This record gives sequence, structure tokens and C-alpha cells, in this order.
Amino acid sequence: MAAKLTAQLREETGKGAARRARRLGLIPAVLYGHTLEKNLHLNLPGHEAFLIVKDNPNAIINLEVDGKSHLVLIKEIQRHPVRRDILHIDLLEVRRDEKVEVEVPVVLVGESAPGTVVNLEVFHLPVEVSPLEIPEEISINVEGWEEGRVLYARDLELPAGVITTLDGDHDILSITLPEEMPEEPAAGEAESAAEPAKEDAAEEE
Repeated sequence: MAAKLTAQLREETGKGAARRARRLGLIPAVLYGHTLEKNLHLNLPGHEAFLIVKDNPNAIINLEVDGKSHLVLIKEIQRHPVRRDILHIDLLEVRRDEKVEVEVPVVLVGESAPGTVVNLEVFHLPVEVSPLEIPEEISINVEGWEEGRVLYARDLELPAGVITTLDGDHDILSITLPEEMPEEPAAGEAESAAEPAKEDAAEEE
């Protein structure tokens, strides 16, 4: 279900206008898409927009701008590198009957067999899906999987209407044994190994 949000048209553009908007608790945004003659520069209500995107980077929104409704997809979120607050949002106008390409987080469920580790190769799965059917995550249950098992893209169990754009032979994850760390030499062995080096240095002097 699409969230609802009302945006203000932003007449001014540039960094100065964006900073002023953020001081007022607004988030600068740009909307582009099918029915627009030109991109729309907007200000979104900061708190409401944050609540929509905080747990779903692919959120679908019914956005009202100047009395007109647009079905939009969150396309990109720019955040402050330190504070992580939202600096700008790119919005893409979409149609209900089209397919969009998005990346959906992959989440592991359960634990593989004792003594094994799960090597996840794809953390965000690229998919094609209807805008109103975008899943928030793709869950993979690895409960009890044994060493040597590999999950390929073709073997994924995806929700109805969701298709991955990865090649079928692409590795998603594998179950392996943990790598053994090299043993550190005992203290006595380390000292004896260092003594010849000291003697060689003394001879060179």
C-alpha cells in the first residue's frame, strides 16, 4: 500500500535554497517521470518523509503536488556522511501497470549446520516488479544447510510477480567451513628464530 504525502513546489533551486529548506524542517526533492514536461523541484515535510523511507528505501508514495496526485517511487536518498540525516530525495513517477527495477535487501533466516558459515554474495537483489508489489526484503531460510551447498539465482523462491534480473547461474550464497587461522609460534620459538638475525646484523657491523 502506498503512503500519502503532500509536497510543496520549490521555485528556488541551488544549494542555498536547499539549505534554507532544511533549516525549516523540509527535505529538498526532485520529481521526474512519464507525464511531466519538466522535472519538479519540491520540498517534502521532513518528519513524515523520514518515517516513510527509514525502513523502506523502495517506498511507493501517493504524492500530491499543487492539487495533482502522482504515484512515485523513491529512487535515491542522499544523506549527510556523518549525521546520516536526509539531504535530498530523488522521486520517479511510475504507473501501476508497469514494471520497475529496484534492489531489495536480502535477509537470512535460521542458522546453517553447526561448524559452518554462510557466505552471502548478494546483499541487495536486483528485481523487476510492479510498483505496488515491491517487497521490503527477500528472506532466505538457511536453517540446517550443510557445508558445500550453494544457492544460485535460479533457485531463489521469490514472491509472486517478482523476477530477479541476475543471471540464473549467479551465486547468491554458499555454505563453507570457517577458514583456519595460522597458528602463532610459541614465545620460545619466536625468540630462537630472532637470534640468528641479530647475529647476522652484528657480523655486518
